[in-house]
Amino acid sequence: MALIMNNHVFKGHKTLLGNKFVTYKELNLPSRTDIYQYAKNGFDWGNTSKGALQLAFAILYQLSNKETAQMYAKEFCEDVVKQLNSRDWVLEASNVLAWMDTNCTTVTEIQQKKTKQKRLKPANRKIKKDKSNVVKDICKELQITQKQLAEVLEVPEGTVSSWAVKNEIPRLGKKAIEFYIQNTKNQKIVDSYRSFIELLQAS
Repeated sequence: MALIMNNHVFKGHKTLLGNKFVTYKELNLPSRTDIYQYAKNGFDWGNTSKGALQLAFAILYQLSNKETAQMYAKEFCEDVVKQLNSRDWVLEASNVLAWMDTNCTTVTEIQQKKTKQKRLKPANRKIKKDKSNVVKDICKELQITQKQLAEVLEVPEGTVSSWAVKNEIPRLGKKAIEFYIQNTKNQKIVDSYRSFIELLQAS
């Protein structure tokens, strides 16, 4: 088991002539310039050059996927590849995975997060308020039905129903209702006066 784990490492080597090689599991690490081309002349490390960015992408792509590698190549280059400043170095795959667990949010997780936020977002729905109806309000105030209102105004019951549906009373209808309301108030005053006179006469 230990032998297998030891093979899960990235190794970098710089020759005396300056050529640089990187392997993974003792095999040459593909540069993957076909899907992420920052450098044309191979890998580099110990800095944040184009070659170092290419190495960062290649390492992340080896252990994840294209989207994750593209998204975090620059950050991984700054945090890890830049620190590989020796001629020969070894980077364990487990350390790369640990870095990814700490710093990466996969595309799938991002989509899940957006979906969750969308579900949690309150619906922007307008609350419908009950609109008052002028005919119903008048009948309620006078404590009469629409049929009785039609009788008072001496108009067909269908006319009052039409006003209720349209929620609108024509000008002459309003004048007639106002006159009736005022007349009712006056009648109450007269009735109160008569009651008062009758009370005086009885005493």
